[in-house]
Parts: sequence; C-alpha cells; structure tokens
Amino acid sequence: MAYNIVLVEPEIHTNTGNIGRLSLASGSNLHLVKPFGFELTDARLKRAGLDYWQHISLHIYESIDEFYERNQGKKMVYLSSHAEKEYYDIPYEDDLFFVFGKESSGLPDTITEVNQDKLYKIPLFSDKIRSLNLANAVSIVVYEGIRNL
Repeated sequence: MAYNIVLVEPEIHTNTGNIGRLSLASGSNLHLVKPFGFELTDARLKRAGLDYWQHISLHIYESIDEFYERNQGKKMVYLSSHAEKEYYDIPYEDDLFFVFGKESSGLPDTITEVNQDKLYKIPLFSDKIRSLNLANAVSIVVYEGIRNL
C-alpha cells in the first residue's frame, strides 16, 4: 500500500519537512511541484524532516504541467477548503494521489475548476479560521486513507 502526497508550489520549509517525515512514516511517496518558497537545501527543511530526508521517496517537478505529464492516468483527488465533499468520502485506494495547494492560497482555480468532482475538504467548525496548517491537513487525509485500506 502506498499513497502519493503532492504539494503544489509549497511555500513553507518546515511544513514540507514535516510532510516529508510523514510520507516516510506512512509509506507514501512525496511529490513536490515547483516553484518552491524555499530551497531544498534549507537547513530548516532538513531539521523538520530530521535525519530521515534521504530515505523519502521524493519526486520533484519543474511545473504542474510536468507533474501531469509524468503521472498521466493516475487517480487523483484534490484537497481544498472550498470543496463541497468531505475527506472521509474520498474513494481511498492504493496508489491514490492526494493533491494539496500552497499554504497562502491553496490550489489554483485552473486546477479546482476542472476537478470539481474530485475536490474534497476537511470540515472546519469555527468561522474564525480559513484553513488548517498544511502539514496537519496532509496528516489527517493520509491517515484516514490508511484506516480505510
């Protein structure tokens, strides 16, 4: 069993480092789509992932177009605070791609508009926040997927 965690244009090194650590712990592959808001050599990224970074199944793409080209035919779901369906309704299956957007603005409209049928959210029970921290959101979805399989 393996999932695929996709971060489209991640901006915060510590989130990406923590998600890298999570990908290793959960047996998932990590896909990072440029541009990044940090350098992969950033010590804070490595520190957040601890000494596990070299063991992560990491795939890097220069653009979203390259990501889609290299992963044609793969099953994907998209996570957005603007979705109607909730993450526990995702049809979890082996090798599924969970696609998350950048911390400041989420997934671009060019992705969400053409994937409405595959768009899911984590419900929020307060109107005082817009979204969860990206690393927390990824954790929730990945471990719900593990529970489902």
